[in-house]
Amino acid sequence: MTDISFYHLLHQPLTSALPKLLDKVHGAGMKAVIRVGSEERMMELDEVLWTFKPDSFLPHGDMKCKYPDQQVIYLTTEEENPAGASVLVLVDSMESALIADYDRCLEMFDGRNDEATAAARARWKAYKEAGHTLTYWQQTEQGGWSKKA
Repeated sequence: MTDISFYHLLHQPLTSALPKLLDKVHGAGMKAVIRVGSEERMMELDEVLWTFKPDSFLPHGDMKCKYPDQQVIYLTTEEENPAGASVLVLVDSMESALIADYDRCLEMFDGRNDEATAAARARWKAYKEAGHTLTYWQQTEQGGWSKKA
């Protein structure tokens, strides 16, 4: 079963919170796939990952890059994992039929959006019924995370 962590965004947007989590994933030597809802979102996050720290960047590519199988962080709108990542990050209320192929899944949702919150609750219920291990993290005002369940 996959360990699934829900990240409830409340005080900072995805563009601020996601790079910090990916920095930890990368620092632990893991590869990640980030499944996004649109090519526009993919381009936005691509830019953020290059610039989120003034003195460094997160190595990454997207579904349009030349060598997808070599990317440690891979942005896509599709169900694909060309580099054999062990971590799946779902944003924009995206779902994946391949969740069991990953060791970890990070579900990030905007708690200020009622539709996104309702969709996250429905996915939580489905994951629980499927027997996955679930944790829930709520964003603090400082942008960190507080484990709630």
